[in-house]
Amino acid sequence: MPLYLGLSQWSHPAWPGQLLGKGLKTGEHLADYGCVFNTVEGNTSFYGVPDTASLQRWDSQTPDAFRFTFKFPATISHRGQLAENTAAALDFINHLAPLHHKLGPLMLQLPRATGPEQLDGLDRLLAGLPPSFSYGVEVRHPAFFAKGEAERRLNRLLIRHGANRIIMDSRPVFSCPPDSPALLEAQAKKPRVPVHIISTGASPVVRFIGHPEPARNSSFWKPWLPHINHWLKQDKAVYLFAHTADNRQAPDLAAHLAQTLGHPLAEFPGRHQAGQGQLF
Repeated sequence: MPLYLGLSQWSHPAWPGQLLGKGLKTGEHLADYGCVFNTVEGNTSFYGVPDTASLQRWDSQTPDAFRFTFKFPATISHRGQLAENTAAALDFINHLAPLHHKLGPLMLQLPRATGPEQLDGLDRLLAGLPPSFSYGVEVRHPAFFAKGEAERRLNRLLIRHGANRIIMDSRPVFSCPPDSPALLEAQAKKPRVPVHIISTGASPVVRFIGHPEPARNSSFWKPWLPHINHWLKQDKAVYLFAHTADNRQAPDLAAHLAQTLGHPLAEFPGRHQAGQGQLF
């Protein structure tokens, strides 16, 4: 199975001339992004469901092997009881029909307040979802990182449903005092949870939140290499997403991670464009 490597977005004001070509409209950025990466976190769906026209346009702008990993809307993951939101989750999946052939794991990002008392609801929600798609669950409640019965119940539940426990590694951004507004904001917003490396499904999902200074990431990244390579040898489809404090440096971080895994990225369209310009 392939390694799916991507970022948390396909457009950023700092990326034209770097990852993206210059002179493009924002709506054209995905095509350049898709020349380098083969997946993306669909964070926009957490805040609002994209319309059908957008889904169709995104399909036309990406290769057949590209995968979108949309998040379930916050109305499903953050409001009410999980067991009561199955119908809304099914409606969301059905709405994504124009991209069904390009869906990676659909991600359920649970808030810190969602603890062991909602495991039965999570069980019922996952049981009600169509098995033809892949799912990932991200938890933030401390009980799910305490290596006690609550965490064991969660892991058994996910294994039973073939759902992937999303692994967040935010250690790099908390490895030193903040020395920039971007890092200060990242430390305020990013969850600081332990890293428990476990694969509960066929598509492990890793979200690596890197420090803006590349040298500070190596000691946190190197231990990941044997785990990711082991999953790939097991024919699992690994999804790896690179973030940095404000994501300015995320493309370069992703390129470094890909190189260390033996899956180098294609040349960035923006840099290729700049190189071409220097020849004439």
